[in-house]
Amino acid sequence: AEDPAAEGEATEATDEAAAMAATVKDLEDKLKEQKNQMLRALADAENARTIARRDVENAKLFAIEKFAKGLLDVADNLSLAVKAVPKEEAEKEGSLKVLLEGVVMTEALLTKTFQAHGLEGFGVVNEPFDPNKHDALFQLPASPEGGREGGREGGPQQAGHIGQVLKKGYALKGRVIRPAQVGTFK
Repeated sequence: AEDPAAEGEATEATDEAAAMAATVKDLEDKLKEQKNQMLRALADAENARTIARRDVENAKLFAIEKFAKGLLDVADNLSLAVKAVPKEEAEKEGSLKVLLEGVVMTEALLTKTFQAHGLEGFGVVNEPFDPNKHDALFQLPASPEGGREGGREGGPQQAGHIGQVLKKGYALKGRVIRPAQVGTFK
């Protein structure tokens, strides 16, 4: 026959072992949760660093955006000044010819400076209309044979393409800072 004291000790040892196993399981679960929280915190910190790094890079890339926008009107006025002089007047010798040459050189230098800083112009007659780059202000009737009526350039006139450019558009390092103002063929 078994000793009741030994049986009680065995039950007590079993209960104690079960309690310890439960404690170990509880501690393992808590450890797992803490590790999970730590990994999430590390991932959040890395995401914050990545976002901050990207914001700093964008700030560096586009720091001159406001300044560039201010110079676009200067570029437009230089272009308009060149176009305003009739061709026959531009070819005559005299002060108007010299002035026009100076304006053309200034416009070329400004364009070269724009390009050196990542500012590119766009908006050409007969290129496809892109609502992300162009503002359509009006529509023109298209004719398959092309033509020059209404200030439009020659060549085929396809619906959905640019027929006339009123103001050139500009993009700074790929980001549109001013859409081209155009008329499209319908």
